[in-house]
Amino acid sequence: MDIKGILSTCDHTLLSQTATFEEIKALCDDAIKYKTASVCIPPCYVKPAKFYVGDRMRICTVVGFPNGNSTTASKVFETEEAVANGADEIDMVINIGMLKAKEYFHVLDEIRAVKRACDGRILKVIIETCLLTEEEKIKMCELVTKAGAKFIKTSTGFSTGGATFDDVKLLAKHIGPEVKIKAAGGIKTVDDAKKFILLGATRLGTSRLVKIAKNEEAGISSDDENDETEEAAVPASKLSGAKVLSSADIVSKASEAGNDESSGVENKASENDDADGGSSWESVSVLDFGSDENDEVSAFDSLTE
Repeated sequence: MDIKGILSTCDHTLLSQTATFEEIKALCDDAIKYKTASVCIPPCYVKPAKFYVGDRMRICTVVGFPNGNSTTASKVFETEEAVANGADEIDMVINIGMLKAKEYFHVLDEIRAVKRACDGRILKVIIETCLLTEEEKIKMCELVTKAGAKFIKTSTGFSTGGATFDDVKLLAKHIGPEVKIKAAGGIKTVDDAKKFILLGATRLGTSRLVKIAKNEEAGISSDDENDETEEAAVPASKLSGAKVLSSADIVSKASEAGNDESSGVENKASENDDADGGSSWESVSVLDFGSDENDEVSAFDSLTE
């Protein structure tokens, strides 16, 4: 399998706590260029990212991430909101404590509840293999198969380890015939990716492989970096005189904005069309565009409220 074939299996990923929307846009641009399977991004960016990419790229996001020990109700709400905002795929984290306590019905019921909330979208179940015993990994193969999820996924990329060849081999042996495997975290090289695919993975969670492809185009050798949580290679754009809003500002404004669906992204799209028929969102950044120093209204707020 060549690099193009491998990239087609990748969920091009940026889930770091410091991720900005400028970096998410760069991630989307790369995913479209290199024809990855999807972009995997934080929930807060699903709606503007879907507006940005339209039908050019699938949007994947995470639920109960990264620890998995939120309530089932909150995971269902996160899923419903993500779907309403345009997510095509959901990667949920199981309640690992419940698994270790052998509360198997709780784990199974929760996966089923999130699957219902997906409303037909692809569901991937993150089991965090680095924290599980072999017995627990095998049990999760059984539960994920019973729940009817599309994928079992190895890792969040935020714990003590990522995907291993042994884990993917084990999962491939014990999952049902309708369940696929996503290997995430620890995928450093094209050779790693090829081996994971040969062992049974059909999706790879990483941003490293796109960076390798970009470096090869530029004639630059690739050295090891983090993968699942990497920042996008393209730096955030800067607009003259604009003031960057903090994450706290954005969260506060999102709370104040409420959930008025009548002012959704679809209406904004028609209002912001460029003369050539394209979207002006490409020039939008998470910045303060208020005309008054005390008027902190960001473009991000205007498109997500």
